[in-house]
Amino acid sequence: MKKWSSLTLMLILTMLVIAACGNNANTATTGSGEQQAQTESSASTSGAATLESVKASGKLRIGTEGTYAPFTYHDESGKLTGFDVDIATEVSKRIGVEPEFIETQWDGMIAGLDAKRFDTVFNEVGITEERQQKYLFSDPYISSKAVLVVKQDNNDIKSFADLKGKKSAQSLTSNFGKIAEQNGAELVSVDGFPQAVELLASGRADATVNDNLSFLDLKKQQPDAPIKVVAEESNASQSGAIFNKGSEDLVKAVDKAMKDMVADGTYLKISEKYFGEDVSK
Repeated sequence: MKKWSSLTLMLILTMLVIAACGNNANTATTGSGEQQAQTESSASTSGAATLESVKASGKLRIGTEGTYAPFTYHDESGKLTGFDVDIATEVSKRIGVEPEFIETQWDGMIAGLDAKRFDTVFNEVGITEERQQKYLFSDPYISSKAVLVVKQDNNDIKSFADLKGKKSAQSLTSNFGKIAEQNGAELVSVDGFPQAVELLASGRADATVNDNLSFLDLKKQQPDAPIKVVAEESNASQSGAIFNKGSEDLVKAVDKAMKDMVADGTYLKISEKYFGEDVSK
């Protein structure tokens, strides 16, 4: 009888151990699933801005330079203004949120978007195939041509090909900088067009490749600026607001706001304010 009781006890203990191991395995599986779900949830919340997340925060975080007239700059009172600033402000309003402009140098602009410091960038960002492989763009809202600008008394540079071996003042990661580099120029880093003009005037740079709209605006503001255009690219480039992939619904909302602005004349009013014409064509 005692032997039977011992055997029974051993069987019972063995069953309890097996059951306990089974429960530990289930617990481990459940815990792993919860951790995976938490990881996936964390990944989704730390991703690109969406229309929902922007509306929930009540603001659209917009990366911009603040030193690139007439697109984004500070007026005499110190207020941030410009064509891109006005466009982005109106777009934000139509989406139903407040614009929050975060200023940074152009060369750090895309890195800031990568780091999710901004929801978007409004800064005359050129739409290129290379950028479209990694980012999303709104419908284009600026059409412009690259021009080659030199000092008024410079008669050596007459074409883009003449940039070979010359110093060209450029934002290093801009489309214009790439054009200068492709034509053999030595790039001199600047924060924006105004600084490039300063280097031309002082003789520290031989040329700069920039936007024809920026040149026209500068000459309008400073008719006596000692610079001139000596060449112009035949093909116009287009610019739009840039977003991280994953922001598709936000891009759609921005595009709709833009279309509505064109339809009711708001876009043309802003364009004429800075350029005297429609710069979307």
